[in-house]
Amino acid sequence: MRRVALLALPLLVLVALVGIFAVSLNRDPSYIPSVLINKPAPDFALPPVAGLAAPGFDTDALKGHVSVVNVFASWCVPCRDEHPVLMSIKDQIGVPIFGINQKDKPDNAKAFLDELGNPYAAIGSDSNGRASIDWGVYGVPETFVVNAKGIIAYKIVGPMDADTVKTQLIPAIEKAKAQT
Repeated sequence: MRRVALLALPLLVLVALVGIFAVSLNRDPSYIPSVLINKPAPDFALPPVAGLAAPGFDTDALKGHVSVVNVFASWCVPCRDEHPVLMSIKDQIGVPIFGINQKDKPDNAKAFLDELGNPYAAIGSDSNGRASIDWGVYGVPETFVVNAKGIIAYKIVGPMDADTVKTQLIPAIEKAKAQT
């Protein structure tokens, strides 16, 4: 009897693993859950990017209205691809877009925004990446929707395109507006 149990144990482990893998096949590989969803935005106070006229960015800027927070860097190729989308929606989405400039040299960030335009109401310089870590950023670009109470309502990982704006960002903004 003991011998049968020892032989059956590896078979049971194999069946369990096959079951786990089978369930995982139907999941979206680009979906990375955030533990910060439905939690307050982290406390932070970032100085402005040197050389830009835009003010710095802190937690208080997120309270009282729905907002979008975009983490970007000039050295990030997907950020360059996403930037025209941000420029095209900045006046259409009805909420301010704030920027967190991650681990970037001020001259490079300024040149990036001078070349492509500035969609941000305020930009904080996260030169050491600490604020990005507090936001749970895996890599740039990442975009967050924050409700009027300062609660993170939604997260988009990777560059946004027109389809992402239509199917994810706009519905997340509308849902966040309804939470107030």
